[in-house]
Amino acid sequence: MVSRVERGPFAEWFWTIDRLFILIFLLLMGIGFMLSFAASPAVAERLGLDSFHFVKRHAMFMIPAIGVMIGLSFLSPRQIRRAAMVILAGSLLLMVAALFFGVEIKGARRWISLAGISIQPSEFMKPAFVVICAWLFAEHARQPEIPGNLFSVLLFAIVAALLIAQPDLGQTILVAAVWGGMFFMAGMPWLWIILLGGLAVAGLFGAYVTLPHVAGRLDRFLTGEGDTFQVDTAREAIIRGDWFGQGPGEGIVKRIIPDSHTDFIFSVAAEEFGIIFCMLIVAIFAFLVLRGLSHAFKERNDFNRFAVAGLVLLLGIQSMINIGVNLELLPAKGMTLPLISYGGSSMVAVCITAGFILALTRHRPEKRAQERRLFRSIHGVPAE
Repeated sequence: MVSRVERGPFAEWFWTIDRLFILIFLLLMGIGFMLSFAASPAVAERLGLDSFHFVKRHAMFMIPAIGVMIGLSFLSPRQIRRAAMVILAGSLLLMVAALFFGVEIKGARRWISLAGISIQPSEFMKPAFVVICAWLFAEHARQPEIPGNLFSVLLFAIVAALLIAQPDLGQTILVAAVWGGMFFMAGMPWLWIILLGGLAVAGLFGAYVTLPHVAGRLDRFLTGEGDTFQVDTAREAIIRGDWFGQGPGEGIVKRIIPDSHTDFIFSVAAEEFGIIFCMLIVAIFAFLVLRGLSHAFKERNDFNRFAVAGLVLLLGIQSMINIGVNLELLPAKGMTLPLISYGGSSMVAVCITAGFILALTRHRPEKRAQERRLFRSIHGVPAE
């Protein structure tokens, strides 16, 4: 145990960090590791690999991911902005490179191979994009003559164009939803809301008309006709699991669905461990989002407020999309369940998000006192 009277980087970190956030992130990673034992052996055997191939890789990804999360949590808000700028620039360059040199899987170019490791740059782009947009919104709020809102619109347009070019409509919708929520928090004018809402509807219609795979997924979702094998099987697995599940290792869905260890891990959890266990997972994500928003609303610093809110919305909306697909409430979309699904890029990127959240929600009494004094001097509030 670290004493409160100790001084030093670790002691200061320990007593200023939100330890409940760390517990939540580690708990989700632990659940994901446990479910990798349930879901991935059948997939590995079907591919002719060692039964625990994906379990071992999952564990291998967890070690650097936790290191990244803890390392980033030591940074100051200014250092977080700088780190996000570097990550965003690098991921955008890799997204462009993936369009020309990336690995094509199922008609999409979203991955690029570096030193024999397959990386999905868009996963790393998301948390960095949120932080940089939060900074732009905050700068505009602090000095209205700075066109921060306009720059954020241009940045979003670049990101959306690269995602659509891959194509990855699901990630585009996720990024748009988070960006729109942050823009709304920053005081988006009603004219902008109407304009951007109209553009979003037009964009979805355009995707439906011009992208055959998008039209196919929407048609299958709305009519139930065509190849709906994976989502139908996932829904039936959830029903089969009932309240308490069939028992560890007794599930069937993992032996049938190719993506049971990634996109449909929630269905494996429901079939083997029951609906109550899945409700616990949903409750953990809900608590994570609510706690993050609570931190954000207490913040006087605009950058911290927008960034924390955007980062927890990113995790919350992504988890909603994944679970919604498993429950057949949303059209099929290849999106992981944060910290639970198998995937190296996803896990490390989500831990970058977690590290940013931990760093920005740290209790800094000296900084808070300075911000309160500055707030009083600007608004003419008398000292307490």
